[in-house]
Amino acid sequence: MNMECEKCPCHHENSRNAILYTLLSENLTHHKGSCGSSQQRCLCHKRRAVCLQTPQATCQAASDVLVKTISFMKNLPSFQLLPWEDQLLLLDSCWAPLFLLGLVQETVTFEVTETPVPSMLERILLDGQCKRQELQRVQPTLASVQHLQRCLNSFWSLDLSPKEYAYLKGAILFNPDIPGLRASSYIESLQREAQQALRQVLVLLHLEDQGRFARVLLSSSSLRSIPPTLITDLFFEPIIGKTDILELLIEMLLMK
Repeated sequence: MNMECEKCPCHHENSRNAILYTLLSENLTHHKGSCGSSQQRCLCHKRRAVCLQTPQATCQAASDVLVKTISFMKNLPSFQLLPWEDQLLLLDSCWAPLFLLGLVQETVTFEVTETPVPSMLERILLDGQCKRQELQRVQPTLASVQHLQRCLNSFWSLDLSPKEYAYLKGAILFNPDIPGLRASSYIESLQREAQQALRQVLVLLHLEDQGRFARVLLSSSSLRSIPPTLITDLFFEPIIGKTDILELLIEMLLMK
């Protein structure tokens, strides 16, 4: 048994009243490898599975933001002039933070609700059916979604202007530290250019706030702490399933 889950208060709460668990513990142990692991049963903060409260509306809003994110890249001549291999590397590395920044700019808010978890009896009765895709799907946790929302809230508190958003997107996209880039020096110069333009805008709009530039860059770096898998599982899997998101993004990038 996972020791971290064993220490979880919710685990002990369930155990105190689990008469059914006592009666069926041997069967549960037998099925633990396929669909009854202690991690799945644990309802603690870090493992509680959640999903969007209003998936249809939220996923549509997220899809619109994703389209705008890819359009931003396609409409940048400096991006189009890069070698195709570099475009792909930048797309793979930067689409997620750019998408999150788009959520902030478009003021896309969302709430999550706890995902219903099959009871122990249901798991046992389902037996081999536990391998079905719906039960196998790895879902976002409450802790990971709350971390995502904190990152978004930090940006909303900055109240960026449209110009700030535009230059910050450029600074995020043109990341010269991605391994394998052929034109890393040119990309580095593009990032410096975007950061300098952002700094100039901040001086004009927030002359009295000398620390704003550092706070904006710090908040943008926090977006990279959000795993792309969390974004796809939360916002896109409900509508496109287990589609390879990178393949979809490449198709969007090539679309006329």
